[in-house]
Amino acid sequence: MTRTIKRRIPIIIIMALFALFMLAACSDDAGPETTPDPAPTPAAQADPTPTPDQEEDVAASEEEEERENVAISSLHIGFVPSREPDEIITQTEPLAGLLIAELAGLGFDVDSVQISVGTTFEAVGQGLSAGTIDIGFIPGSTYVLYDDGAQVILTATRFGLSVDSDDPRDWNNAAPTDNSDEQVTFYRALIIAGPSAIGRELAEQVNSGIPLTWEDLDRATWGVLGVGSPAGYVYPALWLYQNFGQSIPHLSNVLPGDSHPTNFARLAAEQIDILVTFADMRMGQAERWQDEFARATTIWEDTDVIGVTIPIFNDTISVSRNSHVMSDELIAALQQAFINIGNTEAGQEVIAIYNHFGYQIAQSHYYDATRAAQQLIRELTG
Repeated sequence: MTRTIKRRIPIIIIMALFALFMLAACSDDAGPETTPDPAPTPAAQADPTPTPDQEEDVAASEEEEERENVAISSLHIGFVPSREPDEIITQTEPLAGLLIAELAGLGFDVDSVQISVGTTFEAVGQGLSAGTIDIGFIPGSTYVLYDDGAQVILTATRFGLSVDSDDPRDWNNAAPTDNSDEQVTFYRALIIAGPSAIGRELAEQVNSGIPLTWEDLDRATWGVLGVGSPAGYVYPALWLYQNFGQSIPHLSNVLPGDSHPTNFARLAAEQIDILVTFADMRMGQAERWQDEFARATTIWEDTDVIGVTIPIFNDTISVSRNSHVMSDELIAALQQAFINIGNTEAGQEVIAIYNHFGYQIAQSHYYDATRAAQQLIRELTG
C-alpha cells in the first residue's frame, strides 16, 4: 500500500502543476487575477471545529443545565366558599404538596403554599385584585367582576349529569340526579323549592304543568348568595328577568347566605322556601339532609326543581395581576402544573371538592356571555 502511494505522487504533482498553469492562463484572459480556492482535503472535510451556530447551541445547552430554579417563598391560593370552609380546607390540604412538587420540575422552587377560603366569593376576587391572593379558584362571574386585577389561566372540566334539560319537570321525574361519563365545560343553576308549605305549593304547580307567575315567586322567601356567584345569584337573576321581566333585586323576601350549604340548611329548616344553586349540589347534600339536618325523608323527596338556567361556562383558576411573584413564566408553569395535577388520582381527589375533573387552557373571551349577564345585573340593581 505504501509503495503504491509513492509511485503516484509524481503524477499527482504534475497534474496539479498543469491545473494551476491552466488556471493562471485563463485568469490572464478573463480579467483581474484571483486566487483559486484550494481543494478540500480529507482533514478539512472532517474539521471538528464547531460552527458559530453549533457554539450557540452548546452554550444554550450548558446555560440550561446550569440555570437554577427560581425561588419563591410562598404562594397563596384562595378558594370561594361554595361549600363548607372546613370541608374545603380539609380536602384541598394535599394540593400544597402536589403543587410544590410540580412547580419544582417546571423551574420554580416554592417554599410553602398557603390555602384559604374566602368569607364570600367577592372576598377572593378582591384578594386577587389587591395581590394578597396569588391564585384563585373562582367561578366565571367572580372572575369577570374582578378581571381588572385577575387573569384567567385555566377553565375546569367536570362530569356531565344524568339530566340536562330546560324543563324542571325532567329533573324531578328523573331524580335522583347522578354523574354521567361525559366531560363538559359547562353546568347549570337550578331554582329549587324546599319542604315548606309555599315550597310544596310551587313544586306541585310546576309538576302539574301550570306556569308560574311573578306573584307566585314573590310570596316565597329566597336564599341567594352574593352577586359574584354564578349559580347563587347571577344566572338565577337572569332566569327571572328572561321569564318574568323582573329579577332578584325586585323580590320582596331575599335572605342572603354565605355558602350553598348554609342555604341548604335553611331550606331544610324551612327558613326559606326557595334556593338557587348548582345543578349537582343536591348530590353533595343528600347525606347531610337526613343525618345533619334531621329531615325524615330524602332530599329528592323534599325538594323539586322549579326553574333551570341557561348553561354556565365552568369555573376558573385565575391569578392576580398585582401579585409580586407573578410572571409570564410562572403563569405558564402554573397552567402545566394544574393540568398535570388534574391528570393524577391524588389530584382528582383534591379538585373533586368543586366537582372538577381536570383543566384546560382558558382565554378571557370564553367568559363574554358571563360579562353580558353581569352587565344586566348591574343595570337591574342600578
